[in-house]
Amino acid sequence: MYKLLRPLLFQLDPETAHHLVLNLGGFFSVLKLNSLIKSIFSYEHESLKSRMFGIDFENPVGLAAGFDKDGMVPNFFSALGFGFIETGTVVPEPQSGNPKPRLFRRPNEKALVNRLGFNSKGMQNAAENLKKFAARNFVLGINIGKNKITPNENAAADYNKGFETLAPLADYVAVNISSPNTPGLRELQNKELLKNLLSSLPKTKPLLLKVAPDLSDNQLDDILSVAQETKISGLIATNTIAMPDGGLSGKPLRSRATEVIGHIYKKTNGQMPIIGVGGIFSAQDAYEKVRAGASLIQIYTGMIYEGPGLVKKIKKGLVELLKRDGFSNISEAVGADHR
Repeated sequence: MYKLLRPLLFQLDPETAHHLVLNLGGFFSVLKLNSLIKSIFSYEHESLKSRMFGIDFENPVGLAAGFDKDGMVPNFFSALGFGFIETGTVVPEPQSGNPKPRLFRRPNEKALVNRLGFNSKGMQNAAENLKKFAARNFVLGINIGKNKITPNENAAADYNKGFETLAPLADYVAVNISSPNTPGLRELQNKELLKNLLSSLPKTKPLLLKVAPDLSDNQLDDILSVAQETKISGLIATNTIAMPDGGLSGKPLRSRATEVIGHIYKKTNGQMPIIGVGGIFSAQDAYEKVRAGASLIQIYTGMIYEGPGLVKKIKKGLVELLKRDGFSNISEAVGADHR
């Protein structure tokens, strides 16, 4: 079905198509059709269940931040079979982001370039949206950032505002300091600035840090030492690749994201849980991330090109790959390439 719809969607401006999908999700939710959606897309298996950060996950396939930025329809995405939904990036005060056009497809590369710039309706709007899902039966993460006008020396205040307002509504909180589309943001990955930021944030909910793929091994090692010292719960690897025209995601990111995952896993002896993201278009791509060291994975660009059925295909494929390699549970396969 999606093979028929994709050419029509790809006739639209990418951001217009994106909002159309969100509006359709809202439409299905209002008509209480999510149960029907779930019956079509759902597939679960005992071997895919795991427990991370004190949270039970029905399956390891999550929706990456950036798709449902304001927490409008996480229930719709849950009905598509995702094991967890990460909404955001949410910043404290509403901001429009960068001028349009700011989202671009690269079909020949199966890639996207975005320079959205943390467009967000703000944390109060996101909080009101997410309160509707207080009785949810799915895992929800919230990705937080800082406003563009906030200087880095005051960044901790923005992240703390976001945490204070949104953490009570989430199962975990992700700290985004690695988007290439907010000037100076990636400077917060520097060791001392990062230490000050992460030390300032409460640990009342699992706290994860999203890192860039463009870091050297030494820079990664500095981040890992801070992550361990400040006792955060895990890392998300990786964000988009910084390009002159924005952040690149999709197939071109696959191998580098896997390299970063492997480096983190080996450097921390598998003691720092990782969510792997970047260029996942198949079960084999997902399994590559798991064997490199990721306990969970996330998709975004892959769904744009392959459609919502990708979630089910990945889960079914993972079950077969685990069986092939003699693993009874996905947790047994995490980091297998390094043992």
